[in-house]
Amino acid sequence: MRGNSIRWLLAAGVLACAAAVGADQALAPAPLGLPALRVPADNPQTPEKIALGKKLFEDKRFSSTGEVACANCHMAEKAFTDGPLKVSEGINKLTGTRNAPTVINSAYMRSMFWDGRSPTLEDQALHPFVNPVEMGLKDHEPILRIVRSDPEYTRAFGRVFDKSGNKITMTEVTKAIAAFERTIISGNSPFDRYYFGHDAKALTPAQIRGLDLFVNKARCVSCHVIEQTQALFTDNRFHNVGVGINDIQDDAPALATEFLRAKATLSEVDVKVLSDKRTSELGRLAVTRSLEDIGSFKTPTLRNVAVTAPYMHDGSKATLRDVIVHYNNGGVTNEGDRVNDFLSSGIRPLNLTEDEIDDLVAFMEALTSPEFADLPKATEGGAGNG
Repeated sequence: MRGNSIRWLLAAGVLACAAAVGADQALAPAPLGLPALRVPADNPQTPEKIALGKKLFEDKRFSSTGEVACANCHMAEKAFTDGPLKVSEGINKLTGTRNAPTVINSAYMRSMFWDGRSPTLEDQALHPFVNPVEMGLKDHEPILRIVRSDPEYTRAFGRVFDKSGNKITMTEVTKAIAAFERTIISGNSPFDRYYFGHDAKALTPAQIRGLDLFVNKARCVSCHVIEQTQALFTDNRFHNVGVGINDIQDDAPALATEFLRAKATLSEVDVKVLSDKRTSELGRLAVTRSLEDIGSFKTPTLRNVAVTAPYMHDGSKATLRDVIVHYNNGGVTNEGDRVNDFLSSGIRPLNLTEDEIDDLVAFMEALTSPEFADLPKATEGGAGNG
């Protein structure tokens, strides 16, 4: 059942994306609750390109050990995550500092990675290959040697890009991977059928109460946005919500100053934030070099959140209830703990009751799309990373 559902999702994505023509045009209608998907003018979708991207996404030869592919951290059977790992494992079981976000609906994101250091899916695809704790290559040359010599790849790149030999570059590789990732879109959840489809029976009474809390008392909608005709459940912005930074707040100013003096390139940032946990907790500052962004991380989408535990950029929250309790406490794990000096202004105690927390959890479980509905929920032991 699960495998069939996920194969249906990918097949539907291929059909939708095959409709792309012209410059930066919208594709075929998206699932209920999602906006029309747009693709870059210089990377139109075709079924052949998507198939090539999937093959590249799953190829373990593109790591220094031959054991790690993009799909290791983004498994289709785990809603394109690697749960229940808190942080992802790369070559030789090395671990970084960040939780692997789902690829589902990443096509709608304005930036990639928890700190937004990549502006596009194409750019994002470059970096894990050469990160020492992910796929561990010293450069991209081993990938290019394979795609320029492997008969299946040479035929595919010839058909898709009309290129062969040394004319095949990482530009074509990352365009194909991004094309595949743009097919991984998912809506039509019970929430969508209730809110946009006007099916009054799509949500349970607890989920309806949870929706009211989400929009009003709990103020979740301030960052996890619901619009009139669509809902990405993210504002695509960055906020300090009191996770990670709380543990190093006394040292944060000195760490930030040291980091800013180093004037690291974005490539160096990519390595540093996954190899040094204290640097990782600086968050968006590592990209913008603005002290206003210290400890800030991207608002993740909440779609399919019930099946993509654990949560937060460091995977430190095991369940949805844990996350809600953190916000209910005003941005701290335990009520009465010290709030960090850099906390975003919108984070403050919510005064939710235990029953209201239950209703909020129930509502967020209603954000799961049908093709992932049979995956374990966080309350059942969890699967994947959100």
